[in-house]
Amino acid sequence: MDIRAQIANLQEFYLVSVYAVARAFKKPFYAKETIEQMDYAGAGSFFIVVLVSLFIGMALSLQLSAQLSSLGLKMYTGRIVGLAIIKEIGPVAIALSFTGRVGAGIASELGSMELGHQIDILKVHGIDPIKKLVAPRIISAIVMLPILTLIGDAISILGGYYISVFVSQQSGSFYWSQIREIMDFETITTGTVKPFMFGYLIACISCYSGLSTRGGAVGLRRSTTTAVVFSTIIVIVTDFLLTKVLLYLFGQEV
Repeated sequence: MDIRAQIANLQEFYLVSVYAVARAFKKPFYAKETIEQMDYAGAGSFFIVVLVSLFIGMALSLQLSAQLSSLGLKMYTGRIVGLAIIKEIGPVAIALSFTGRVGAGIASELGSMELGHQIDILKVHGIDPIKKLVAPRIISAIVMLPILTLIGDAISILGGYYISVFVSQQSGSFYWSQIREIMDFETITTGTVKPFMFGYLIACISCYSGLSTRGGAVGLRRSTTTAVVFSTIIVIVTDFLLTKVLLYLFGQEV
């Protein structure tokens, strides 16, 4: 393993992940590029998020209703569905969907620009490619993934409601009372912090992979695959670490 190459890679990743955010709020501002990326990451991912979230909520509610009915606890399906969706399943599932669509798109787009020497042209004209290309994508991911997660959580809970009430014949009012009970500061904080961190990490890894593309079409395929694989792994590992930290902060260490 070439240590110098690994150090150089870490320096480049630092440039992408930290420098891009630090420079994002200094002139010149690329508002148009940021809005375009938000539209791509947010509106473009809306249908996929709704579809995935709906069936996750329905499947989870169906499985829980079947298992809890044998214990006489079927009425608590709403509580478990709400906690599982808001704290864990919702943020992770939507982040993975976001990785597959937006992360891969960022890596392939920046990779194509790197291979086409468009980034070198920006440098020749005195334009900072990190500020113009990377910062808008990181900001859009940080802003849009939490919004998509909020929408996805709501859709999943509605899917769980449909199964609980119209399939398992449970009380709809009791289902919503269980959802209201779990909506405390801890639950909301846990479900909100994770998407912000996931969005930042996915965008940073994808941008770095795209800008590191070398070797033509094969290199572009490799960088896109690397972005998706590493983002997936990092999302799952980060979810565990954040869960551990948040449980400790809220005094629920196990």
